[in-house]
Amino acid sequence: MRSFSRQDRRRYQPVTRKIRLNGQSTSIRLEQAFWDILDEIAAGEGRATPAFLSTLQSEVLMLDGEPVNFTSLLRCACLVQLELRGTNAQAFREAARQVARAA
Repeated sequence: MRSFSRQDRRRYQPVTRKIRLNGQSTSIRLEQAFWDILDEIAAGEGRATPAFLSTLQSEVLMLDGEPVNFTSLLRCACLVQLELRGTNAQAFREAARQVARAA
């Protein structure tokens, strides 16, 4: 139980970043732990975080329309990343890239 309560306070401090998503200025407020994961995902994709978020937003718009809550989508994307760490995430990403190239 203490592994939850004794975590570094910095991890759950809210941080607001002003970024451009597909050309529009916006602010996104997330806990630092989520920003750390999003930065890691973006780096793994060879992109800056705003570019990764723009791509994610565009893909969601094409697939499902406007998300009800974009920050919730980002938190869930972080959960997917953590779930993938338990599997062969690199192989999954490469397969996804191959599918995207074929489309």
